[in-house]
Amino acid sequence: MAGVIDTNILLYAANRDAEEHALAVTFLTDAGTGAEPWYFTEGILYEFLRVTTHPRVFDRPLSWQEAMRFLSPVLQSPRFQVLQAGAEHWNILAQVLGEVSHPAGNLFFDIRTVVLMREHGIREIYSADTDFLQFSGIRVVNPLKPSA
Repeated sequence: MAGVIDTNILLYAANRDAEEHALAVTFLTDAGTGAEPWYFTEGILYEFLRVTTHPRVFDRPLSWQEAMRFLSPVLQSPRFQVLQAGAEHWNILAQVLGEVSHPAGNLFFDIRTVVLMREHGIREIYSADTDFLQFSGIRVVNPLKPSA
């Protein structure tokens, strides 16, 4: 089942030195060639650009041109869509904030992703980020964990 693909999956796919690189590339390739649509948010794509070009995060950061080249197939594929905030966004945000025990700081990035998912009726996020486990109504799938 398709869902939102989180930043960390893109980062592992772009980072050839990462242990998870091969699994992330395979996952993205399968998603891009499957029949179902997959989703990103603008925030996820911008975070990918921020992290991959940051010299304090990667030993060999990408140039902005390299990072955009990496995203190009994603942005051009009909299988991948970018979620946009709609008319109910702020009402849904208020609901989500009432459900989280301590909404503060960096968690707002994940909160925004969850709000966009709810707004668009998407129930699954593919991520290695366990912070998403604290949100009700969504299923977190880590496609980088080897199947048992």
